[in-house]
Order: sequence, then structure tokens, then C-alpha cells
Amino acid sequence: MKSETVRLFQTLPHPCGYFAERTAQNLVIDPSAPHLPRMYAHALTRGYRRAGGHVYHPQCPQCRACVPARITVAQFEPDRSQRRNLRRNADLTLSVEPARYSHEYFSLYRRYLDARHAGGGMDNPDPQDFTRFLYTAWSPTSFLELRDAGGELCAVAVTDITTTGMSAVYTFYDPAFEARGLGTHAILRQIELARERGLPHLYLGYWIERHPKMDYKARFKPLELLTSEGWKTSS
Repeated sequence: MKSETVRLFQTLPHPCGYFAERTAQNLVIDPSAPHLPRMYAHALTRGYRRAGGHVYHPQCPQCRACVPARITVAQFEPDRSQRRNLRRNADLTLSVEPARYSHEYFSLYRRYLDARHAGGGMDNPDPQDFTRFLYTAWSPTSFLELRDAGGELCAVAVTDITTTGMSAVYTFYDPAFEARGLGTHAILRQIELARERGLPHLYLGYWIERHPKMDYKARFKPLELLTSEGWKTSS
């Protein structure tokens, strides 16, 4: 990557997804770059994230709230609450599947968005929304299926598996199983898979201090945050 020219584009201002009164902008690696698949693993280590076919980093002129976050896999130990989560979901089996569209996946995805994001712009998706957002032709994406003993699909953790680590892209689950804590459980299983594969980090995207939608990320310790001086363990 260091020997290749990389074009970066800045998006136009758009509404911020975390602060209603703010606008946001992203820095995006040229999506037509032929070496983008090769660059992606390194871009994760520099704080970038993938959405669909775009690899981006927040670049807001007046705000630096979004901080790249990752879990150090070898040092992670679940806390008491996370151990309870593992016991509560011990009946779920995990399988790593190719990223693809299916009626079963889409039905679960739609139920999740309609329940969790009603009126927020992501509800009532169509199949094109599913494929456009979750994976692309070049991305190293797998769907981590979580099924119960009867074979029912409970959750899917959309995960990019690269040479530098795994990236937790998105998780959707059956709203009927809210009490299981499947969002947390998906991260715990992703950590286990990264450890099995000898990968050093699980990238969680961006963390915002004291933001209610981001609190769960701080509960995975040790959590590393990307600062101007490099990756530092959060206190």
C-alpha cells in the first residue's frame, strides 16, 4: 500500500447519525481503486471502516467524537455479565457462511430493522438495501450464523475476515430473542473465532464517549482506541 498512489475523496456534508444537531463528512478511499481489496486490511489498522463497497473514515471539520476502536483478542477476558451471556446462549451453534442474499437472511434483517430502527430511515428495506449495505464483490465478508437447537436462525454477524484482524461490520437478530443479548453474544463469538484463527484484533468501528448507543463497546476490555499517537488502551 505504501508504494501505491491512493486517491481519497471527501463526501458532502450529510446529517449525522449520532447527533441530530450536527452534520457529518467522511473521507473515502477511491472505490474504483483496483488494489482496494489489498489495501482494506491495512486500512482497518488506520481506523477505516467498510460500508458496502466504500472504505471510509469520519472527517468532520468541527467534530472528532468518532474514535476507531478494537479489541485485543489475546488479552480479552469476559467479565461476569459476559460470562452469563455465554451461558445463556450455550445452546446456539455458530457456522461461518459465505456472504450472500437469501430469503431467510433478508426476512431476519427486515424484522430486525423494523423493530430496532422504526422511522429512522433504515426500516422497511428492500433486497437491494441488504446487499448494498452488508457486502460487496471484493470484500472478505462472511456471515456468522447463530442457530438454536431446532435450527432456527437467531442472529447473523456480518464479519470481514482479513490478515490484520476481523471487523464486526453489522449484526442483526430476531427481535423476539431480545432477552438473550445477541448483540453482545455475537461479539463474544467473533472474539472466539478471531482467537481460533490467530488474528490479533476485532475491529468494532467507531466509539463515542458517553453516547448511549456506544456504551456496549467500552465493556469489552482491553479496548484499544486510535489516537494521534497510535492505538492506546482505554482506561
